[in-house]
Amino acid sequence: MNVHIPVSHPTGSHATGSNASALTIQQVKLSDSTASASSTPRISRLFYNSPLGELLIEGTTEAVSTILFTDTTMPEGWPAVHPFPDASASEIHPSDPPESKIPEALRLCRRQLVEYFRGQRREFDFPYTFDGTLFQRAVWSELSGVPYAEFRSYKDLAVAIGSQRAVRAVGAANGRNKLSIVLPCHRIVGASGKLTGYAGGLWRKEWLLQHEAKFGRIGSVRKLS
Repeated sequence: MNVHIPVSHPTGSHATGSNASALTIQQVKLSDSTASASSTPRISRLFYNSPLGELLIEGTTEAVSTILFTDTTMPEGWPAVHPFPDASASEIHPSDPPESKIPEALRLCRRQLVEYFRGQRREFDFPYTFDGTLFQRAVWSELSGVPYAEFRSYKDLAVAIGSQRAVRAVGAANGRNKLSIVLPCHRIVGASGKLTGYAGGLWRKEWLLQHEAKFGRIGSVRKLS
């Protein structure tokens, strides 16, 4: 049985200024034939146009449960041709509802992602939650502790959770991570240092590591082979 566990990180560096994002919000009610309206959680959904493409953000008034790229296709000509918004973009879509109708957890998530892409944030402290098996939750919990601009291998994670022979299972759990960037599966590499296994696309994984190397001041990272 899956277990619902709220998780949050210690406070990271905060940025001030305009809310740099473009989003569309849609209220989606989860229901079944037997659940009453009062007992059914209401899921809010918005789309943030990040410098790496559109991110879907979902959650309730309590916590964010999903942060996923909506498309994994690498743009033609990448990286010379960059079709996505700049990190400093500040326009909000004209059809957006008032901010007061967006749950605070989602607004905080969007704001902190904007700060991350600007190089102004290394940790996230908005409320988020994840569901999974005991093994998956162990992997994700360990994943959440991998520092900004640092690497770990799949074997490192397996050893850390006491299952050193479960490297492939760790990789599978990484692939099921629904909180992209916040649970930083992009910081997990192969034993040789090769960039492998990123659901959002290896081109995004490389960009994220280069982004963190730049702002973390630890030098360059391995290029895709």
